[in-house]
Amino acid sequence: MAETAAATAVGPDEVAALKHVALDGGLTGPVKVSCSGLASRLDASTQTASRRLQRLEAAGLVDRDVVSDGQWVELTPAGKSRLREEYEQYRRLFESAASVSLRGTVTGGMGEGRHYISLPGYMEQFRERLGYEPFPGTLNVDLDEESVRARAAVSSLDPVPIDGWEDEERTFGPASCYEATVRRADDEATGGDGVEDTDVDGNADGDEIAAPAHIIVPERTHHDETQLEVIAPAKLRDELGLDDGDAVVVRVEDAE
Repeated sequence: MAETAAATAVGPDEVAALKHVALDGGLTGPVKVSCSGLASRLDASTQTASRRLQRLEAAGLVDRDVVSDGQWVELTPAGKSRLREEYEQYRRLFESAASVSLRGTVTGGMGEGRHYISLPGYMEQFRERLGYEPFPGTLNVDLDEESVRARAAVSSLDPVPIDGWEDEERTFGPASCYEATVRRADDEATGGDGVEDTDVDGNADGDEIAAPAHIIVPERTHHDETQLEVIAPAKLRDELGLDDGDAVVVRVEDAE
């Protein structure tokens, strides 16, 4: 058991090796890697470089094909995601007024949002910490492929914490709320890529309405990374004239 844990342990040294493989082209396909060459770039021994690649493979961050004169190495989706997390952390260090804009389509929910948002243990905190009483229900947004990748940047922003609580029957988990605005999508305003820079305001097209809102991320949820749950003071479907299938842009910012 201890050997398995050690084999799959991925720390800063392994991430450094992952970065060098990516810089050599491993993000887009298999790249030929020499352990001696990698070792010199890591300022480590050949054996150490080899072990780091083995740990990356065991952790599912790279795929390897060992041949007689080296090995072909390619980052897996999990490996790319790990580097993207590193990137977002460094970007957070060196950039101010960070924001992330995510694009997706409105979809119907299962009605759970209405129930949980209305519970007094949550509602009291919403009023106190968000400054409003949310409409009893969430706007559910299915993210497009690029925004699913960009969503990792949201975790680098400062959320408004919502504490867990309990009543006589059960315990309710905590959540994080991220300040946001929601508007109908406009390709010209976003450049068509669903991701805006920090100098683009939420109301990118002067004629469009950007409704104030918060993304809510429960600690325990049935939603995966492809879907957002959004709460707001008003019913966003009515405020913005939204129906299922309509495209929206959700711009997420640091909590003030």
